[in-house]
Amino acid sequence: IISHRSRLISQQTAAKNRLRSALHRHNIVPPSGGVFKADVREWWTRLDVPSSEKLRIKQDLAILDHLEPLVAEVDRELARLSSCEPWHSQMTYIIQLPGFGLLTSLTVLSAIGDITRFSSAKKLVGYSGLASKVHSSGQTHRGGGITKQGRRELRAAMVEAAWVAVRNDPHWEGKFESLKHRIGSKKAIVAIARKLLVVVWNVLTAQETDRQANADKIAFKLMVWSQRLGAEHRE
Repeated sequence: IISHRSRLISQQTAAKNRLRSALHRHNIVPPSGGVFKADVREWWTRLDVPSSEKLRIKQDLAILDHLEPLVAEVDRELARLSSCEPWHSQMTYIIQLPGFGLLTSLTVLSAIGDITRFSSAKKLVGYSGLASKVHSSGQTHRGGGITKQGRRELRAAMVEAAWVAVRNDPHWEGKFESLKHRIGSKKAIVAIARKLLVVVWNVLTAQETDRQANADKIAFKLMVWSQRLGAEHRE
């Protein structure tokens, strides 16, 4: 279902990119506040562009209108699944981590599967493709970029979570700033993603809260999660 949602989002993104390209081709400045909102649709129909362009715009807007309820339906199903086993008990721990919402948590959990498959955090990091390459030559050992050999969706979700964490959590922001000055932003955020994945392994394996967790933030995230579940599954 996570993969299916990604395909729907890719179709949405492609349609939006085509619409933006149409504006760019005709040097049209879009209205402020979001060009794809429902209340802007009439603005699109009034554009002074050739009839062939109007047709393409009309159909791309129709694609967006068609995809929006499909994505919403998938999101409701994912929310429901998050309240069912085998996901629920794991979600309770992983969603508490900074940078993890419902979708990111389920993406990571679906890629990992049973955490007991990984006897150490190092093996989980290797599985994600976030491990560093090591170049050896005689007595020289030099680290390189990440291997990128593993679950691409897990790697992408962890990097996305890392960006949210460094922007909103003082602990991870401090680690990121320290690394950024030495190795640059791109390598630093990958390093943070790798460290976060180690935390994921620890909390799922030990079934306990991260020691850096903030009680107020955890309470807020659990309340947000419960709102996504709906009345039927909220308890």
